[in-house]
Amino acid sequence: MSTQTTTAPADAARIVEDYFGAPIRMLDSWVGPCAQELAQLLSEGSLTRPRLDAVVEPYAARTLALDDVPVYGAGFIAAIDLLTDAHSHLAWWQGEDGRKLVLASQTVNKEYIDYSELEWYRVPMSTGQPHVAGPYVDYLCSDEYTITIAVPTVADGRLLGVAGLDLLVSEVERELTPRFAALGHQVTLTNGVGRVVVSTDPRCATGDSVRGSRLADLPRVSCAGVALDVIVESI
Repeated sequence: MSTQTTTAPADAARIVEDYFGAPIRMLDSWVGPCAQELAQLLSEGSLTRPRLDAVVEPYAARTLALDDVPVYGAGFIAAIDLLTDAHSHLAWWQGEDGRKLVLASQTVNKEYIDYSELEWYRVPMSTGQPHVAGPYVDYLCSDEYTITIAVPTVADGRLLGVAGLDLLVSEVERELTPRFAALGHQVTLTNGVGRVVVSTDPRCATGDSVRGSRLADLPRVSCAGVALDVIVESI
């Protein structure tokens, strides 16, 4: 077995760790200060949608401007019943122009959506840990295959919601596929439940399950700090 073969899985995992590390660090850099600002408004009994938006907007703008990774959307999702004037709320900005997401303009029901069971909210809220959700079709924001990175936001022991960002799978694929291909092996990136995120193998499409496929019996290497795995096979 060649050295290239033995190191390829570790090299592929490192590519993933480096790529997703930047957006996770970005969220980590502002989730604490944001939580303290929100906690102050909570103590005053004045945390409303407009005030939440005003706090989050500069952090979202900074995240959208991240150089290392093409972030499509960013912002904060409030814990259910956190605000004084709404049951739920997404303070969210997205797209090349960083426009604010206004759910009510898209459908009458979206402004009151209960997102408590959606993976990108439920998992970090229940575990207290950052989470990578997807790939999934994001009907709330982009209507495209999306990966959401979400970090729980806590102040004084209280979960206030999650800070998050969206990456379009098409962009992730465009950036990661050449890096994987340079390893000289077929590389498939999967999420925690074994669904394909991106792959250099044309037989593997985003969203495919590796269960029951030839990939199911191949080793999966976990990527440190990211809830993703890589499967590497010789060409």
